[in-house]
Amino acid sequence: MSKTFLIGSCEPFSGKSALVLGIARNLIASNHLVRFGKPLATSLELNVSKKGDIQDMIDDDVRFVGETLQLASENLIPSIQFLSASTASKRIQENILDPGSKFDEFKLSLSSSDEAINILEAAGSLHEGLLYGLSLSQLAKGLNANVLLAHFWQDSRSIEALLEAKNQLGDRLSGVVLNAVNPDQIKDIKENVVPSLKSLGLDVFGVMPRSPLLRSVTVEELVRRLNARVICCSDRLELMVETLSIGAMSVNSAMEFFRRRRNMAVVTGADRTDIQLAALEASTQCLILTGAGEPLPQLINRSEELDVPLLKVDRDTLSTVEVIEQAFGHVRLHETVKATYAFRLVQEHCDLDRIFKTLGISSSVHE
Repeated sequence: MSKTFLIGSCEPFSGKSALVLGIARNLIASNHLVRFGKPLATSLELNVSKKGDIQDMIDDDVRFVGETLQLASENLIPSIQFLSASTASKRIQENILDPGSKFDEFKLSLSSSDEAINILEAAGSLHEGLLYGLSLSQLAKGLNANVLLAHFWQDSRSIEALLEAKNQLGDRLSGVVLNAVNPDQIKDIKENVVPSLKSLGLDVFGVMPRSPLLRSVTVEELVRRLNARVICCSDRLELMVETLSIGAMSVNSAMEFFRRRRNMAVVTGADRTDIQLAALEASTQCLILTGAGEPLPQLINRSEELDVPLLKVDRDTLSTVEVIEQAFGHVRLHETVKATYAFRLVQEHCDLDRIFKTLGISSSVHE
């Protein structure tokens, strides 16, 4: 008999995809048939037949997980609805708040394979999807499925969202994985917070440390968000940016500061050639020039020698920094290096045996 469970979160970008990858990989290693899908798609790539008919609605996250885990196409579960301004507007105008017959078809598709374990990634927050009848609590009730939460941890106030999730989900909430915890706080959380959560009816199956890599962003994503012009090294846009530095100081101070940072995006004025050249000698993944003027040929040549992408934006430094800061931790897990790290993170910091037992999956998890 097939089993279905949901991985949800109280807020977006809490680590759901990393948890999906880690859990699914271990199930596959234990010879389980795994299927994966997102009932409410948030980023779409449509499968279209040769006749031009839309066949399946496969979310981009689902497609990436499928490619990473080498899942057969029939094991990628199509979405029911697409979350967007246009679909939301249509549902409001039509006064429709339930998923309709598509939900029944979706439920039927989950039981198409008796041996499969269906992993479903829910919407980004507890309320997201209500307009479609596909919020986390609605899905859990409609599918009679258990829920595992990936929860972004900041401090003890983070517990409030978990209590609200418990109120909404009741016994369907199997447990929680705390994510993005400051490594220095992990010991204290395990000894003091986890037992307290247990007494409140919240089982904690893992405490995962904050990862600069998982919160990083590619240079290509920064180019897209900034609408930047790539001056050189356009073949190096896959580089990962983990930190941000602003070159608005003296050269000596900048060099000392740059030495303490790693995998930087450096934002500086187009007229600060001294800072720009200093940044290229540090752990810089891309150099972003703001303001009027063009880079000197010697800067372009040095960037090309070191394979560091050089970008030019039509923004001031402050707004450029704001865009980049917003990008950190708010991008999809669509890079192989991140997926590989996610596997290890889940394996090392989550009690997978206990997760599977709670979800009713008899499995001996191994590498």
